[in-house]
Amino acid sequence: MSIPTIEWEGGLDGKAKLIDQTLLPGELKFIYCDNKECMWEAIKTLRVRGAPAIGIAAAMGTYLGIRDVSVNNFNDFFLKLKEVSSYLGTARPTAVNLFWALERMEHTAQAFRTEPLDTIKEFLFEEALEILGEDRDSSKKIGEYGATLIPKGSTIMTYCNAGGLATGGYGTALAVIYAAKEQGKVNRVFVCETRPLLQGARLTSWELMQAGIDVTLICDNMAAHVMAEKKIDAVVVGSDRIAASGDAANKIGSYGLSIIAKEHKVPFYVAAPISTFDMKIEKGSEIPIEERSPDEVTFITGHRIAPEGVKVYNPAFDVIPAENIRAIITEKGIVKEPNTERVKKLVEG
Repeated sequence: MSIPTIEWEGGLDGKAKLIDQTLLPGELKFIYCDNKECMWEAIKTLRVRGAPAIGIAAAMGTYLGIRDVSVNNFNDFFLKLKEVSSYLGTARPTAVNLFWALERMEHTAQAFRTEPLDTIKEFLFEEALEILGEDRDSSKKIGEYGATLIPKGSTIMTYCNAGGLATGGYGTALAVIYAAKEQGKVNRVFVCETRPLLQGARLTSWELMQAGIDVTLICDNMAAHVMAEKKIDAVVVGSDRIAASGDAANKIGSYGLSIIAKEHKVPFYVAAPISTFDMKIEKGSEIPIEERSPDEVTFITGHRIAPEGVKVYNPAFDVIPAENIRAIITEKGIVKEPNTERVKKLVEG
């Protein structure tokens, strides 16, 4: 991404600058958050989205939430910090990077508890920027590792948006595509539209076109036909939470796509930073799945497409079983044929 989806403008008194992804591709507009309420709303309404970007936003939101707190001792300060963390944690339940970032900010405060409170605030500010910087670096490494799995002359399929818009850098799944393209390995990319909010159509198609990559957009229900007809060489997606077993939660529809890929013997890859692994969760069935507003299904771009009052089930994610995943690509390396032993060795090694 040549235009960062999230960055910080100014110093300690500055603000977060975000691309409002709900308006893409029709309008490129920035929003500026200088308080935790603004950041919560941005995360909740998908103005900022993608697990790594949500983590960065959470860290910046934490700093914004405690920046003007005035108390006399660390214990009271930390209580206020916990209140901010709890509040931001209610925005999205599935993306583990959100909670990882909040916990990291809390640990930073604890590590400097003997320092003056203003100094602790400065350390929290620096930590939020460090999380952003680390994500940019990890995106590049994910791309480099992932490109080794892509044969020359490949046609790749991807789902939802796991590019620069979803991270602080080049992305996860799209980082693999970008790196492979730079090596002359990618001929074409098929992008699934990704209902109900069309992140593939609105965001990934736009992003790849900006990068000069040959993109073909398809409806989600065309994936099996295209895989059979167009000789797809690999499917690469991102993830919002990966269990210790290697089961990976991603945008709803990813599970079905993994089944189609398995049937057609097409390698299915998941690309994600180490921060997306939740080693406290043994298997995918334990991952909390966010359910979102029925309006996301019954309306498209403000136009009603279903009868008023119809019942709607709108889970935002599903879980790709580890046995359907050929490899998980991270900034630390690749887990091939993931299982608990292999995942633990990479994440904790």
